[in-house]
Amino acid sequence: MGSAATESNDTLLGNGVVGILAETCNMWERRAPLTPSHCARLLLGGGNRTRVNRIIVQPSTKRIHHDAQYEDSGCKISEDLSECGLIIGIKQPKLEMILPDRAYTFFSHTHKAQKENMPLLDKILEERVSLFDYELIVGDDGKRSLAFGKFAGRAGLIDFLHGLGQRYLSLGYSTPFLSLGQSHMYPSLAAAKAAVIAVGEEIATFGLPSGICPIVFVFTGVGNVSQGAQEIFKLLPHTFVDAEKLPEISAAWNLSKQSQSTKRVFQLYGCVVTSRDMVSHKDPTRHFDKADYYAHPEHYAPVFHERIAPYASVIVNCMYWERRFPRLLSISQLQQLMKSGCLLVGICDITCDIGGSIEFVDKSTSIEKPFFRYDPSNNSYHDDMEGNGVICLAVDILPTEFSKEASQHFGNILSKFVASLASMKQLVELPSYLRRACIAHDGRLTSLYEYIPRMRKTMMDLSKLLLFGGCQLVIDLAPAKANPSPDKKYSTLVSLSGHLFDKFLINEALDIIEAAGGSFQLVRCEVGQSIDDTSYSELEVGADDTATLDKIIDSLTSLANAHGGNHNARKETELSLKIGKVNECGTGDIVDKEGPKVLILGAGRVCRPAAQFLASYPNICSYGADDNSTDQIHVIVASLYQKDAEEIVEGIKNATATQLDVADIGSLSDLVSQVEVVVSLLPASFHAAIARVCIELKKHMVTASYVDESMSNLSQAAKGAGVTILSEMGLDPGIDHMMSVKMIDEAHARNGKVKAFTSFCGGLPSPAAANNPLAYKFSWNPAGAVHSGKNPAVYKFLGETIHVDGSSLYESAKRLRLPGLPAFALEHLPNRNSLIYGDLYGISEEASTIYRATLRYEGFSEIMATLSKIGFFDAANHPLLQDTNRPTYKGFLDELLNANNISTTTTNINIEASGGYDDELIARILSLGHCKEKDIAVKTVKTIKFLGLHEEIQIPKDCSSAFNVICQRMEQRMAYGHNEQDMVLLHHEVEVEYPDGRPTEKHQATLLEFGKVENGGSTTTAMALTVGVPAAIGALLLLENKVQTKGVIRPLEPEIYIPALEMLESSGIKLAERVEI
Repeated sequence: MGSAATESNDTLLGNGVVGILAETCNMWERRAPLTPSHCARLLLGGGNRTRVNRIIVQPSTKRIHHDAQYEDSGCKISEDLSECGLIIGIKQPKLEMILPDRAYTFFSHTHKAQKENMPLLDKILEERVSLFDYELIVGDDGKRSLAFGKFAGRAGLIDFLHGLGQRYLSLGYSTPFLSLGQSHMYPSLAAAKAAVIAVGEEIATFGLPSGICPIVFVFTGVGNVSQGAQEIFKLLPHTFVDAEKLPEISAAWNLSKQSQSTKRVFQLYGCVVTSRDMVSHKDPTRHFDKADYYAHPEHYAPVFHERIAPYASVIVNCMYWERRFPRLLSISQLQQLMKSGCLLVGICDITCDIGGSIEFVDKSTSIEKPFFRYDPSNNSYHDDMEGNGVICLAVDILPTEFSKEASQHFGNILSKFVASLASMKQLVELPSYLRRACIAHDGRLTSLYEYIPRMRKTMMDLSKLLLFGGCQLVIDLAPAKANPSPDKKYSTLVSLSGHLFDKFLINEALDIIEAAGGSFQLVRCEVGQSIDDTSYSELEVGADDTATLDKIIDSLTSLANAHGGNHNARKETELSLKIGKVNECGTGDIVDKEGPKVLILGAGRVCRPAAQFLASYPNICSYGADDNSTDQIHVIVASLYQKDAEEIVEGIKNATATQLDVADIGSLSDLVSQVEVVVSLLPASFHAAIARVCIELKKHMVTASYVDESMSNLSQAAKGAGVTILSEMGLDPGIDHMMSVKMIDEAHARNGKVKAFTSFCGGLPSPAAANNPLAYKFSWNPAGAVHSGKNPAVYKFLGETIHVDGSSLYESAKRLRLPGLPAFALEHLPNRNSLIYGDLYGISEEASTIYRATLRYEGFSEIMATLSKIGFFDAANHPLLQDTNRPTYKGFLDELLNANNISTTTTNINIEASGGYDDELIARILSLGHCKEKDIAVKTVKTIKFLGLHEEIQIPKDCSSAFNVICQRMEQRMAYGHNEQDMVLLHHEVEVEYPDGRPTEKHQATLLEFGKVENGGSTTTAMALTVGVPAAIGALLLLENKVQTKGVIRPLEPEIYIPALEMLESSGIKLAERVEI
């Protein structure tokens, strides 16, 4: 692009020289902000009138208008835009193309603090750029002046009709839709419409097969996107009907089909639905109220799957959605619809809302591959049109398919603003609607956008997820110093919904909080995708006293009422407000509770089972409920965010939620001083600091984490204080310890000698949920599980010490069949250092075999080993992923399989090759030596395709390594589905020989636990149960003074493991034991 000119800001900004960027973000992006005709009018109008002296256009061979056309219009063609004071484009330019002290206009997607675009904003500020965002240019009516919504709707529906013809053909029906091409295949919008009209004429003349009729298109929403889609639909013979008439049409058609099987149908049906058709109030006496629904969506239940979806052939999704609202269609709802014979053929998701209102649309598609097929019967995704399920379109760059008309439309409006922007030296010179669209000027955010750093800070705090312990379990958001609300004594949750960003109401709300001396913590933020869409934020607002908090609430209420938050007002609702209950962040209310108190730190998955167990004792557990048992226990759950703690204790009697930042030692000490036992279910890195507070205050503590050096070093201090810190009291470590030492101690009590000790443990999907090639799923970030596959291991087998390098861990996996569970096809991998357990259990000298292993379903390791050799587990930054021009998954796969300097001209894999892709990919994996057996290569290819690592979809910007790429795809494709259960399997074998000649015995103990699905549809995982309940049992034993050992200990003594194992059994976690001779 050339270096920046050395001219001063005064001679560049406002110098009347306009630059037009070449679009580089996507190969399909062919739009231009100004067409040659727009440029000609600006230049021929003369600098005095239009204030545009020159236009310099960066050359582009893919732009819809050729460079020569711009040249003929009087523009200069040059890569170098350093002379330009105003530079315009459609999408964000590459960072290196940002020149200092200029004005830029494009869709920046930064004003809602979008994380992925913050490096762009930082660059803008660093270079003192004046940034104008098209999305923020609004007219007096509050509507966006510059948008492409109708073009997205038009292109999306044409593309879907094109695929619909193919889908019907695969189902055995020839239709006129088959002759229709995709939008980009036509030279103009008019030509595309003519083709649709031709299809309509054929339908009107020859009809459609009755076997697929009535064909009903359901359009969600009434905005520009929906209008564009309906514009195309109306070119076909059609009748629009109201939502309540859909059952009548279906019933009439069913009667007609019974008598005339060969009848042809000469029209389609359309139905436009809005939120009132999608939900109903949970109170049957209340009617739908849009303002109330936006403010209180929790008061409404979804009904789209009952009232609309059963009668739809195609759902055209044109409506913005936020996660606080009920989904339009969930996976489980679709599964039920298909079982009942619903005729839904496809989803045209023009919003491209991934994992949004339509749950099973979990990936975007591309113009070159616009469809995937989703089969709800087995929750699987396919790239073809043949087979069960529905076809889905979710292209995120649809307007560019009509680049000529979209550019003309856009330029017609933009050209009206260019003169003002090109001559602007100071913001005050601009009309107000352009000043409001300026995010940054002269190295600073403008006043309307000063909220962005605050949003960024709290969003960063929310994004910190840590992995926990040996079970690779995400426990909680890491407590970290954030905004000062944790330091305030009183807090409440404030929910704001409405036009928070486009009307700048978020700015006013935050100013109110801070001006009153309060503080805020962003708990949740969902931003509208366009100026017409509402946004939603949850703020935890804190204050030092209730008077200040009341003042803040009153001021926020006044702000909401002034902008239509009063539902009785007739003006449009721009801001709705919901205030939660006021909570005292101190511990005064806890002190007043009667009975013993246990503090649980954290708010992750395992916390609720622990809280339920303790709060329900002794009802939940008959063991220990004797004359010496404790009174009713009161449980306090403390988390960095009050809302998270409240969700844990919801519905649990004798449980209280409170807000706590454990990094604030003063607040932590205050809370710990009020309880008898502390259970820390936070990440292990926090335990030592918490333990020091417990030792100082002489309070017992329980954790489920391994004892590391920082904890071990506190043992002597704990003994001196008379404090027990019971660690490794979960599943693995925890239950595995207790089962092991019980079996070993019993053998020693019978004068036996342990000849071999083996332990197998794994968190797995239940067999019904093990429905992918790896037969494995994640309820947390996959990074920990993938990393664990690189851990070296050491164990003892028949007297020989075996070392396994981390690079060959997967190759060391062995087949396993358990006698008591013959249906499980399993394998095991050595789990780190097994030898230390010989010392812990006192069998190092006597046992010739000491082996601990991780369980997986058979076949897992050979696939993972192959993926590792391909390079997918390499955590180093990959050169191909450092460019802002993102590669596709297919391109990156090609790169990994073209390693070792092998010529890409001979080895590049043609993923599109008809019928040859699998064979070519299998051959390539084998030829590179990534695996030796064809069967393994076949399984690996199935896994690659299941994960979508072959798709022509751009890799997200936050993936900088191959490891990031595969973890991102695993997190998307290998998550547990609705109502799917996990499983925990723990199996010990202890071989005992006797010196007096008694026969050798093999003692076995097995724990098999499945996740629990509650009546309300929520799931408690088996992992959460088997980690949370043992930790709670540990706390109970300490409360009842049944543990006399002090210091940092593990559950290896009879005073712990005997009652703990009995309590586990009594609580429903069963352990099966058997002896073989």
